[in-house]
Amino acid sequence: MPRLLVRRPSPLLAEGELTHLDRVPVDAALALAQWWDYVEVFRSRGWTVTEVDAADEHPDGVFIEDAVVVFDDLAVLTSPGAESRRGEVDSAARAIAATGLEVVRLEPPAHLDGGDVLKVAPTAHVGRTVYVGRSSRTNDAGVAALRELLAPRGWEVVAVPVSKVLHLKSGVTALPDGTVLGYPPLVDDSGVFPVFQPVPEPEGVAVVVLGPETVLLSASAPQTAALLRARGLEVLTTPVTEFEKLEGCVTCLSVRIRDDS
Repeated sequence: MPRLLVRRPSPLLAEGELTHLDRVPVDAALALAQWWDYVEVFRSRGWTVTEVDAADEHPDGVFIEDAVVVFDDLAVLTSPGAESRRGEVDSAARAIAATGLEVVRLEPPAHLDGGDVLKVAPTAHVGRTVYVGRSSRTNDAGVAALRELLAPRGWEVVAVPVSKVLHLKSGVTALPDGTVLGYPPLVDDSGVFPVFQPVPEPEGVAVVVLGPETVLLSASAPQTAALLRARGLEVLTTPVTEFEKLEGCVTCLSVRIRDDS
């Protein structure tokens, strides 16, 4: 049964880090309501949900994906690029320890955010490939450390330049068949990806794969939802406007643990 790790938003959410967006008001009550709706999507699909200990002193703590990334039976605790976020990892470590996965932790000078890590399903075009954004939050040492961990497990790590968005997955994610989705103005080099599908909205780049034919998408991207349905996918949507104001999306609000992680 697939499992989900989540952390409810901090009352200080509106004070979270911003890199590429201007700060606008964030409705904390609406954010919490949207977070519950997001969690319910997974529960309704049979996922077991575990709530990580609150980290109210960390405005960005709700973006739990940045703290831990799962590969098969290995959980990698990250070393966040923003100093203000490094305290988020300890509580994530306690939660991941209870999963029974093997756990390793990256240490400085390596820095890596989970939002910069895109796993793509093996296809005729790619094998077990991990694209890692070389961004303002993930450095060369972080990419190298992840490559060293994953190479013995059969994963190829491909570094990707990221300069137009916060994280790699702010600009691209992948469908169940391995196709990479992206909003072209936010992608440094779409040619890195063997199969690339442009989407018409920036909010449409982030999809969470719920199953072989099912994805979760922001409700802010109706044109992208229509595009994906035309490809034969079941598309679920949920509003995440308050998190999008802080460079967040549907991927970064959870850590997904499944048999094919």
